[in-house]
Amino acid sequence: MKKDSLPQDPSALKNFTREVCYVKDEDGKYEQGLSTGWNVKADALNEAWVEINRRIEEAAKQVELGKKSPVLFFMELRLMDYPTLSGYTGFWKFTIKRHMKPSVFKKLSEKKLKIYAKVFKISVDELKSFDGRNIDRYTK
Repeated sequence: MKKDSLPQDPSALKNFTREVCYVKDEDGKYEQGLSTGWNVKADALNEAWVEINRRIEEAAKQVELGKKSPVLFFMELRLMDYPTLSGYTGFWKFTIKRHMKPSVFKKLSEKKLKIYAKVFKISVDELKSFDGRNIDRYTK
């Protein structure tokens, strides 16, 4: 690809990063060029964010219905999975799965709640009071 045809299409990451690509200059030699993105990549990125937002909303709904604890919502909000959250908290994956149960979550010690709050970058009060209805506070 020639340097002057390097895609510069806007994407969700436009203001955050640019991608290094190898392009040919006027003499046919390879050099680095920066691209803000291209439509195919932007479309794929947008689709990924739609799915992420759907998962966050579903987690909030599960908390609101009393089927899951706030741990699920904040795990999804912070783009984590069980192995990642386990690595940050030091809790076993099966322990985190237990903490997803509202009845177990209500009995968690202050020490465990502080660990979750620190990982999710919120206060213990925010963690304990999240009820699934105040999702806009965290997603906007």
